Amino acid sequence: MKRKRYLPAVRLVLIYVGALLVLVETLAPMAWMVISSLSPAVELLSSPPHWIPQEPTFDRYLSMVSSAEVGFRGSVVEGPAGAFLQGLLNSFIVAAITMLVGLILGLLAAFAFARLRFRFSTSLLMGIMALQMLPAIATVVPLFAIFQRLHLTDTLAALILTDSGVAVTYIIWVMTAYIRTLPIELEDAARIDGTSHFGAYLRITLPLAIPGIVAAGTLSFLNTWNEFLFALVMSFTPAAKTMPVVISEFSTRFGLDYGMMMTGGVLASIPPVLIAAFFQRYLVQGLSAGAVKG
Repeated sequence: MKRKRYLPAVRLVLIYVGALLVLVETLAPMAWMVISSLSPAVELLSSPPHWIPQEPTFDRYLSMVSSAEVGFRGSVVEGPAGAFLQGLLNSFIVAAITMLVGLILGLLAAFAFARLRFRFSTSLLMGIMALQMLPAIATVVPLFAIFQRLHLTDTLAALILTDSGVAVTYIIWVMTAYIRTLPIELEDAARIDGTSHFGAYLRITLPLAIPGIVAAGTLSFLNTWNEFLFALVMSFTPAAKTMPVVISEFSTRFGLDYGMMMTGGVLASIPPVLIAAFFQRYLVQGLSAGAVKG
């Protein structure tokens, strides 16, 4: 009897220990990134490392945010630090437009897959899933060749088109499963009253699917914000480079500016953290609805 009495307590302790380990594993890299961004170069190279900066400095942050001319295609001060704000702006433009395009096209396709019956619908949906499994490195060379012939390399348009293709397939797959969890009886009632399929989509499905839409749109934005491979291959000048590419340029064959790289990482992490915190309720509700209902 005593053994059975202790089992719930042991299980609870194991759960809390596991949660603590996951929390430390998640927050430790972020904490070290902040510490490194505030530490002078001498302390970064010290052995053993200083976990708390003895002489913290904000010089890197001031240099990062005050040394760039920002414009859509304007002049940019030479050097990675000078191009950081331009890269931040480029990342926001590409991620925002990609999210909008992905939601507009992806939601329409998801509604068709979830509610309409047509030939090869299952095969097409499986094909979309297969596209998600295709490694990006396998498509970057043909995409570069296509955009080069269209004279779109080193432009934000090339990144938007490439990332939109990824976002659309992701949103179709996620939102198809989500829309199938919504009660179809409401749409049937609207159609009995004379509403078309598209009218039911606008008046019934979209309002009910707002949690899933916010979750899919937010994750699409964050995925595009962090995208590196296509941005590295497609962009050559600061006017078209996104934030991950600019941060990578702190590492060159002449040396590694570790402090500036960490500072760029901290600044680049602020928008995703704010977005995730703002939409946290919708993210949890949207991502868990399919698992609970389906």
